[in-house]
Amino acid sequence: MRLEIYADVLCPWCYIGKRRLSAALAQRTGRDRVEVVWCGYELAPEEGRTPGPTAAEAMTGWWGDQASARIARIRSLGAAEGLELNLHLARPVNTFDAHRLVKLAAERGRADQMMELLLHGYHTEGLNVADAQVLQRLGGEAGLDGDEVSAVLDGDGHAEDVRADRRRATGHGVTGVPSLVIDDRPPVSGVQPVTDLRRLLEDDPTGRSGTSPQPMP
Repeated sequence: MRLEIYADVLCPWCYIGKRRLSAALAQRTGRDRVEVVWCGYELAPEEGRTPGPTAAEAMTGWWGDQASARIARIRSLGAAEGLELNLHLARPVNTFDAHRLVKLAAERGRADQMMELLLHGYHTEGLNVADAQVLQRLGGEAGLDGDEVSAVLDGDGHAEDVRADRRRATGHGVTGVPSLVIDDRPPVSGVQPVTDLRRLLEDDPTGRSGTSPQPMP
């Protein structure tokens, strides 16, 4: 089974979804038969590398009076998964280089570790994930060779891979994150309950072994 996860570091739902998916995979018989592929999907490609307003401030601009309740819900759902989502610290930036780093990590079998560090760094610590020094440090913590990380960040390594992810997302009909594409089937939400995600990961693509997949909202 090939499981493509379309995600962006800026999205708190992607962090929540990652936790739930990890739990679902841990419960699956034959976990070693699932190929997990992290695919970049930039939510704000127009953002620069210098942090601006916080995620919480941006959400207030989007949702107005409903923002406080929505932010509290995101934080609560994150806490239920053991996550500290500090939306008052996280400041949206361009994530293209972060996605390039994930591609390097995937070549070294470290993509999951890299995504975890990026998501934690951004959502919990409020790190600037567009800053080369931050990415260099996180790459080292993920077990990547420092010279290889520097070479990617100083050049255009894996840039086309990230662009190809976006084209592939369009081909699949992905319009938001986190989205899961299982064996080229239509995309589904990646923030479903663990029990539903586990059923999605059964080998039978017809869904006879569980409930029907939930589409993306």
